[in-house]
Amino acid sequence: MKIVAGIDIGSTTTKVALLRGHSFLGSKTSSTGTNCKKTVKLLLHEILEDYDLQEDKIQYTVATGYGRRIIPADEIITEITANAKAAAWLMREQTKVRTIINIGGQDCKVIALDDQGIMTDFAMNDKCAAGTGRFLEVMSRILEVELDELGILSERAKNIPHINSLCTVFGESEVISLLSQGRNVEDIIAGIHKSIAKRVSAMVKKIGIKKAVFFDGGPAFNTGLKSALERELETEIYVPPDPQITTALGAALVASENYSKTLSRHHCKEKILSCTK
Repeated sequence: MKIVAGIDIGSTTTKVALLRGHSFLGSKTSSTGTNCKKTVKLLLHEILEDYDLQEDKIQYTVATGYGRRIIPADEIITEITANAKAAAWLMREQTKVRTIINIGGQDCKVIALDDQGIMTDFAMNDKCAAGTGRFLEVMSRILEVELDELGILSERAKNIPHINSLCTVFGESEVISLLSQGRNVEDIIAGIHKSIAKRVSAMVKKIGIKKAVFFDGGPAFNTGLKSALERELETEIYVPPDPQITTALGAALVASENYSKTLSRHHCKEKILSCTK
């Protein structure tokens, strides 16, 4: 049975996903580092070893993300295409996804889909790290809290402060000022989530919100941020089991489709040639 790979080389994290036939086989994630070729090679080696597979068993590879043009692959696609493909596939047995919120390491995207899961519009912030995974990392360091604890702690908030700036530099100064005033860490975290949610909500409303809303990217693990977004948008938001690998999965789905088309064209060509002999 065919095995294909989707590789998402993000600015901070690289993800690899494998499909066997039409089924999800597995994934691996690692910090991108300074040498994304080396990172991809290591991830592929690890995932192939996990499933006792040889490298030549991967018949087709599709790359996406910031580093998609750097590594060797059979095809490259945009993150938006991959994200839309995976969101529709993951939610196929529940509801149709019409709006995707993707918060990555250093950018934020909102994607509008039609009834067929095709992208019709999008908004993107990639000019600064405001409201991204990188911003949350900086805030967690200042607050001396583990990144994966932000969600739980924010749910204990009682008096949420208004945080004006989402610029990493000015936001850092604002959080330090709140700490010096004796504000609770839980309240400050909730204030950070609320500020991010307001910024993302403005992007969503710019392209027009339609249900169902799908949230992915590493920060989607943060339950406090998800709750803040739901309050701002006044709607339920769906988060997949592993929101960090969604785009890599989408690339693998495209790989599966296009490899099948390649085989079909090859078969037709061989049939035509045999008929002309």
